[in-house]
Amino acid sequence: MPSVAAKPSFRRIALAGKPNSAEVDASLAEVRRFLASRGCEVLKEGERAADLAIVVGGDGAMLAAARDLVRHRVPLVGVNLGRVGFMTDVGHHDMRAGIGAILDGQYTLEERTLLDAEVFRGKKSLVRTIALNEAVVGRGAQGRLIEFGLTIDGEFIYKLRGDGVIVATPTGSTAYALSAQGPILHPAVPAVALVPLAPHTLSARPVSVSDASVIEIEILHAQDARAHFDGVLKHDMAEGDRLVLRRSADVVRFVHPPGYRYFATLRQKLGWSELLEKPRPSS
Repeated sequence: MPSVAAKPSFRRIALAGKPNSAEVDASLAEVRRFLASRGCEVLKEGERAADLAIVVGGDGAMLAAARDLVRHRVPLVGVNLGRVGFMTDVGHHDMRAGIGAILDGQYTLEERTLLDAEVFRGKKSLVRTIALNEAVVGRGAQGRLIEFGLTIDGEFIYKLRGDGVIVATPTGSTAYALSAQGPILHPAVPAVALVPLAPHTLSARPVSVSDASVIEIEILHAQDARAHFDGVLKHDMAEGDRLVLRRSADVVRFVHPPGYRYFATLRQKLGWSELLEKPRPSS
């Protein structure tokens, strides 16, 4: 939920965006000039000592920046140049007004949960990372079905054959999980969604569980399986390997400009109709 604590001052600002893109380069230059006119110190991309990171691009750029800066507690705001942009709140044409309002202290600060993820082979840790959107266990390059077992807080839940399973945070519930018919989780809901991918049974359905749960996915049978994290990092898995997921102690901090509303964003991005019926004239 938006914080009501004292608002920090944003004076040291890092800029981030996808390299080698003329549109992004032009937008970054425009943002840089605007920040300079406001007396801000503009830092290089990836600078951890920033008060704020402004990310120019789409959700992919925002996701990469969030993963890079989360450990350093740098809040982020996105200038949307993408097609959808659930995480980028400021439109390109509204950049000066939106960023200017934030610099004036007119913003809300929202914390989003993320997952700590670790792949084990026996007792050996093979990889450890984080996931802001989702962790996915799925079939690899050969495209063959996998069989996995799901355990939550030490309790066996089910064994399933299919293309895999998505474990999505509220932020990720409007990403890959949404295309797999998973539920939309409001960011304030302390939950994660478990969404099977093309399961070979009609009884397998998405389910939401507490984000305090420890989720374990074990590969029972697969010639080719792979774990994905936010579509950024991947790691091959073999039979007997386990992916263990738990809520991270870190959080991602999003800065929202004035007028931000979560459901208004959903209506706009998902094409939901907003009924504004006018009263009918009396006869």
